[in-house]
Amino acid sequence: MHSTTAPALDAAPALAPASALPATPRGAARHPVVSWARARVLAHGAARPLPARTVPLRDAAGLTLADGLPTLRPLPGFDTAAMDGYAVSGTGPWRVRAAVRAGAPWAGVLGAAECVEISTGAEVPAGAHAVLPVESAVTTDDGRVFGPVPPPGRHIRRTGEDAPAGRRLAPAGTRIGPALLGLAASCGHDTLSARPRPRVGVLVTGDELDHAGVPGPGRVRDALGPLLPALVAELGGETTEVGYVPDRPAGRLAGAVRAVRGADVVVVTGSTSVGATDQLRRLLADAGARMVVDTVACRPGHPMLLAEPTPDRWVVGLPGNPYAALVAARTLLGPLIAGLAGRTLDPLPHVPVHGRARPAPGLTRMVPVSWDGERARIADGHRAAFLQGAAVGDALAAIPPDWTDGGPAPLVSTAG
Repeated sequence: MHSTTAPALDAAPALAPASALPATPRGAARHPVVSWARARVLAHGAARPLPARTVPLRDAAGLTLADGLPTLRPLPGFDTAAMDGYAVSGTGPWRVRAAVRAGAPWAGVLGAAECVEISTGAEVPAGAHAVLPVESAVTTDDGRVFGPVPPPGRHIRRTGEDAPAGRRLAPAGTRIGPALLGLAASCGHDTLSARPRPRVGVLVTGDELDHAGVPGPGRVRDALGPLLPALVAELGGETTEVGYVPDRPAGRLAGAVRAVRGADVVVVTGSTSVGATDQLRRLLADAGARMVVDTVACRPGHPMLLAEPTPDRWVVGLPGNPYAALVAARTLLGPLIAGLAGRTLDPLPHVPVHGRARPAPGLTRMVPVSWDGERARIADGHRAAFLQGAAVGDALAAIPPDWTDGGPAPLVSTAG
């Protein structure tokens, strides 16, 4: 629930040694370091869901249901043949009265020892008690059908068997995917009440970035500019712009954040620590922003932050190292987008995790893993600036401080 006061923090959050976490900028208020699990909950709970809109089905994919999805009629809407064959009345042999096809109902009524040839999906006529499959029937030249007498109701889908009219088939907060679109159409809906994708502006900071080709001496190739829009889309958001902000001269970041228009969330990368060129925490302190999360007891990504500088306008600060930024985005940006979209925070499965990882006292260590049967195995290549493990893995495992090889850990899926 949205609040104008800072949310309550962990009574006993998992804290890192002071030397492992960033210092507080001079003059800025110090906020408690929160555990990784608590950070996700705070990020999700801070947001008020965006206002709902009525959208046509063709535009609803990827949005979130704002209201439950009811049936507008019974499903199925009429007694329906579930097999090709003969809709029969009474015992055989049966005399064929007509041929009934899907979409072309027969208005007659069957009497005893009568039947109609019928196709799958066609409306079963009045008087029929069952459908005799075509492979069980024998027809004669004089228009009679022989076969075993099927029990009442066999191979007939009765009116309302799947759902009566008015039943809610999906709750509010459901992400709208292909199956739900098909379900809505089968119920007779042409539009849906849905919450839009949260809009996200991305600002990548740094003087050392090249944006094409192999970087030159002392330079690095920008990885976050390509990574973040794709991640935002996977999380259910929409990127409105990607901008680049140099570290020098100081003060450029504040203007760049203000210049982002039409976004619910501004993501800033590479300016979350307390180095000489890091400006974000000072900017937020000067703006009197409400800090929701200010540093998380995890590695990598601990300098991440979430703040509300103005009502319903969010700033997510991510580290500049690519893997650390990915971890931070999965920790704060993903839950925030879910909250803005009106979705629940997905529960995380706990599975056995095998491999080599060095737990850190007081910290959750985030490592990429790949599925290995019913367990997860730690992937190679997951230093703070190296994305190999995340690129080839299936999930991120949140390794607790007391983890040992084979012990359980919660997994954040990274499957798109």
